[in-house]
Amino acid sequence: MIIQAKGIKKSYGNRLNRTEVLKGIDLTIEEGEFVSIMGPSGSGKTTLLNVLSSIDQVTSGHVFVEEQDITTLKEKKLADFRKEDLGFMFQEYNLLHTLTVKENILLPLSIRDIDKKEAEKQFELVSKELAIYDLKGKYPSEISGGQKQRTSAARAFIHQPKIIFADEPTGALDSKAASSLLHKLKQLNSKIRSTIVMVTHDATAASYSNRVIFLKDGLIYSSLRKGERSQEEFYMEIMNNQSVIGGVGVES
Repeated sequence: MIIQAKGIKKSYGNRLNRTEVLKGIDLTIEEGEFVSIMGPSGSGKTTLLNVLSSIDQVTSGHVFVEEQDITTLKEKKLADFRKEDLGFMFQEYNLLHTLTVKENILLPLSIRDIDKKEAEKQFELVSKELAIYDLKGKYPSEISGGQKQRTSAARAFIHQPKIIFADEPTGALDSKAASSLLHKLKQLNSKIRSTIVMVTHDATAASYSNRVIFLKDGLIYSSLRKGERSQEEFYMEIMNNQSVIGGVGVES
């Protein structure tokens, strides 16, 4: 078990105008899992990702990563934890436009005392896995959206973090680019064994994962494991669950 959340609650606002987004979530994620978090808009899925990854603080409850309670860490320890153990992918790519693809990917290693040869080795491994090695000298403005997201993925994986948090990583991609990215993420998940926790609204994207957790109204509604099912069978099961949950609202 790499992540354990106990009684997670998250509210915004003051006592006169308070919005409770997460209402007491308990979950565990095993090391090496590829987990998707789904739910209607307003269900709290992005908020859950943010508190699990320490981007945001819980209102109450505890988040343990490898039995360490990250909700009690001071800011410096928290910064070290993010730097060493976590990788992040976002829908907007968050690449630095003044740096080349290679320089963007190497950023997480530039803040560590890592031998140059080792850094080059890690860059070659992850960039070839994601089919962007030949783009290393180009700038973000010179590559496609799918290539930008694969660059973002390479940056997230290069220091071989324990956990990758991904928030709608395929949201800005067409279906072909999204499929390519998800296939590569699954390969890296198997090869490097980093745990992946991904928020998505897309059943196709979720079907690449091993388990899907469905949220509704700030609580876990249900959970599906792929098991021995094919990806197509898992996709249909995810779609069935989505249709049962339904619901509309404002994303939180």
